[in-house]
Amino acid sequence: MQKQLIASLLTLSLFTLLPQATYSAQPFSHEQTQQTADQEADRSLFNSEHYDFVKYSKIGTLLDGLSKQSNRIKVERKGKSAEGRDLYVVTISEPSAKGKYGHYKALRKQMFKNPEKAQAWVDKHPDFKVPIMINASIHGTEFVGSDTALQLIKRFALDHDPETEQILKNNILIFNVVANPDGRFHATRFNGAGIDLNRDFITQSQPETKLAVDLITEWNPMVLFDLHGYVNGYDRYPGLIEPCTPPHNPNYEYDLFSKWALQQATEMEKEIVANKQQYSSDLYKNMSGTYIPARPLPGQDSEGWDDYPPIFTPMYAMYHGSYAYTLEAPTNDWDGVRWHYDAVMGGLRFATQHRVDMIKYQIEIFKRGIRFNHPNHPENFFPSAYILPISPQDATAVNKAVNHLLANDIQVEEAIEAFHANGKDYPKGTYVVPMDQAKAGLANTMLWKGEDISDQASAMYDISAWNLPELWGFEAIPAKQEITVRSKKVNPAVPQGKLVGKGTFHIPNRSVKAVKLANDLVRLGIPVKRDQQGDFYFPSTVKDPKITEAVKRSGLTLHSKQPSGPLSPVSKVKVAMLEDGGMWKQQSHAGTKLALERLGFEVTALHPREVAKNGLGDADVFIYAATDLLLADPDSLELPNKEFGLESKEQIAQVKERLHQFVDKGGKYIAIGAGASHATSEILDLTDVSVHVGPANANGIVKVDTFGTSLTLGYSKQDIGFVYDPVWYTGTEHAQVVAAYANTPDFFVAGHWKNRNQAQGQAVIVKEKEKDVTLIGLEPGFRDHTDYLFRLLSNAIVQ
Repeated sequence: MQKQLIASLLTLSLFTLLPQATYSAQPFSHEQTQQTADQEADRSLFNSEHYDFVKYSKIGTLLDGLSKQSNRIKVERKGKSAEGRDLYVVTISEPSAKGKYGHYKALRKQMFKNPEKAQAWVDKHPDFKVPIMINASIHGTEFVGSDTALQLIKRFALDHDPETEQILKNNILIFNVVANPDGRFHATRFNGAGIDLNRDFITQSQPETKLAVDLITEWNPMVLFDLHGYVNGYDRYPGLIEPCTPPHNPNYEYDLFSKWALQQATEMEKEIVANKQQYSSDLYKNMSGTYIPARPLPGQDSEGWDDYPPIFTPMYAMYHGSYAYTLEAPTNDWDGVRWHYDAVMGGLRFATQHRVDMIKYQIEIFKRGIRFNHPNHPENFFPSAYILPISPQDATAVNKAVNHLLANDIQVEEAIEAFHANGKDYPKGTYVVPMDQAKAGLANTMLWKGEDISDQASAMYDISAWNLPELWGFEAIPAKQEITVRSKKVNPAVPQGKLVGKGTFHIPNRSVKAVKLANDLVRLGIPVKRDQQGDFYFPSTVKDPKITEAVKRSGLTLHSKQPSGPLSPVSKVKVAMLEDGGMWKQQSHAGTKLALERLGFEVTALHPREVAKNGLGDADVFIYAATDLLLADPDSLELPNKEFGLESKEQIAQVKERLHQFVDKGGKYIAIGAGASHATSEILDLTDVSVHVGPANANGIVKVDTFGTSLTLGYSKQDIGFVYDPVWYTGTEHAQVVAAYANTPDFFVAGHWKNRNQAQGQAVIVKEKEKDVTLIGLEPGFRDHTDYLFRLLSNAIVQ
């Protein structure tokens, strides 16, 4: 197999590289090729191998060319990436099916409206077509995924061999061709907003994630292949194909998934091994198989590649009944493309052969939900319903939650009368999520309180708690008994804010939207003031269209109220933060930056070298919410990380001097998380407190005691927090303890954190007494997910 493009031809000959792919793309002129090379990255230093992958800028032309040659293919541009690049969706089927996509989608919807009828329909119509989705290169540096998708698209658009036609006779193929356009363009794992999209499926904060969710809920694919790289750590078993190791999330109907998942993975493996002599590298020619985590071989791990959190594409898709798999190619080259291609072909062949039985098992998932019959779950694991009260002060969090549930195919109802449940009265208008519904597992994983799984595994692959009610700031009350109330179906809506009354208007400091509105008004030149409880006030100028429009956008209903105590003016604040350009393929500051922007702050991210050279300019506040490697000795950095850090030890001293000058002149310094806390103490010498860090893989929901300072205004004395790489502080004689982990053995609520006893009762937020330096050991801006904790950031900024 040819391993690189022939530069002298100046063509994109990707489609000639595999025997099954015979299409040769139209040539590009030298001027076009050179222009693209100047704009787009051609490699990532984090990859061990490099090859001439198809650049993002060429993919649209290739797809449009194919659509002109084939009546099987539909090419769509469905939305934009974070930086405004097209998101390509390709659907391929027999020509006779192209005009019936709406019909097939409706039949799929029948599965979770009337599953018995859907099962009967399958028996009567053996020629039905099954949707299968291929999600490619959600991590931008894993180039082989999209190159594989292009190979598959070419084959199924143009070829007429018996296997191609048999697969199309029985399936509809949906390709998310480049799941991360910004990442492919820049050769970064993350998207243009700095978010790892394959950690975003519970939050769905990014447009790329929302498109993938839309495709999954639109089609409810029976099978999903998520094309990644690179895993090559097992002798003679390169690559990885899921299913996963334990622990499995208890909200799955895992017995129905596992009935077929391991068999399908094994068939993918067989297809790869059967073609091993067609690969160019001995790594592949000598392989005996691939690593399947659910089938550990001698010397392989029996844990550590779990499917517990619904943050990954396949794990999320499993809640929609999909047999969903991460496929990790071994290498970043054309052999890696070939590996993916063979794996998907093996999976397609298996799905085609077994689609009748597999679809019945998928339907059974929905049937269990509708019938409220979960045979493998403990009694009362699923409540009969969740009650979502509407806060009279601020309904924005629950409104966001309702729209989020609806966008994920979860049924929500609104009570049209008052009702009684759990020994309590609830008013008309209260939201109810009935749990006798098809996607009960997804509803529960979004609304439950989670569990402490520290004893179920020695380590977890990623987060183990994501509690939307606690972390978004709304109530989800499980009803143990059936609720009897008349209700109506809820449709997605964008509530409009409004002003009620005359005089001074009150903005309770209760939500992200509240703080953003205050900042927006300040930016508009409206005099905003803050009371000693952290709430905001502004004068009545109802006829000012700028104010009414800002209030409408906020979704808040504001009432006039006279303040009862002294007020202080709120001014526009200039916020700077340390930028992580991509240490170890992550932008560790990105979640906090997005949180600050959603709170309405204008944020300037500064490269560490810029801070060393020029300081912080006219910034009022400096936030360090990133890895301590940004200020590490450059000699200690691996080559791929060097561009993101400092260039010399002298620059470390310069950054330290600049930040001390900033603080000495009254600047506000805020450190967030383990890396920043360590750097503040050990590198910058801005605090005397001792910083302690728990296990690197620990994370979850914790109980937190607050002590009545301005930094925790709007929070309760006993509240919650989120930790990731947990931090706590001792030696606080010269600091004010703002908050601490609850001093009870059960301070850890949900997630995974072994050996945590030392943190019990210890400080988790501190502020120096003699200078404006604050250390926050929680993660209030984690991945744009922890909305409820965002206000710790705004409180710290404006206190």
